[in-house]
Amino acid sequence: MTFPTKLSLLRILLTFVTMALLFVPTAAGKVGALVCFAVASATDWFDGYLARRWHQQSALGALLDPIADKVLVLGVFLAFIQLRLVPAWMVLVIVLRELLITGVRLYAASRGLVLAAERQGKNKTVSQMATIVLILSVLVIREVTPGGLTPRVDVALQQLILVSLWIAVLLTLVSGGSFFWRHRGVLRDAISR
Repeated sequence: MTFPTKLSLLRILLTFVTMALLFVPTAAGKVGALVCFAVASATDWFDGYLARRWHQQSALGALLDPIADKVLVLGVFLAFIQLRLVPAWMVLVIVLRELLITGVRLYAASRGLVLAAERQGKNKTVSQMATIVLILSVLVIREVTPGGLTPRVDVALQQLILVSLWIAVLLTLVSGGSFFWRHRGVLRDAISR
């Protein structure tokens, strides 16, 4: 197993650490979740960069990288729902898109095809990760601000989170539509079987 592939596996492990830290009711827990998520997100860039630079690209790595991204993003978003930080329907849209595309990727892999991540999918992932960093940052700010945030500042931060969520959901839908259009031949093959 190559080092870049190990980074993808590390990202999955860090997902569960981040989720656990989110439920620790202290500022240290929230800071830890933010730092852990930031490290996990950085592995997303490094695994691809190192795989290309060291010529260690593999079918396993191409399949595992987007799956690790999905586990990271979906795991943290689901924790956010549990903590009542985000609207469940928005996360449901993201979850459905990710499950459908993962299903198509797995079907293609069973036929010997690897459907690697494309630019639009990467942009979608970046927008989702940026939204998560924003939400985690707001949680940290709320925890470390003596006396709490003023209602006006808190409302402004909530609106910023909502705008960021809308952008992430829209990019999720656009990238999903693009993926299905680009791989419509694989879909036709799957439906006809």
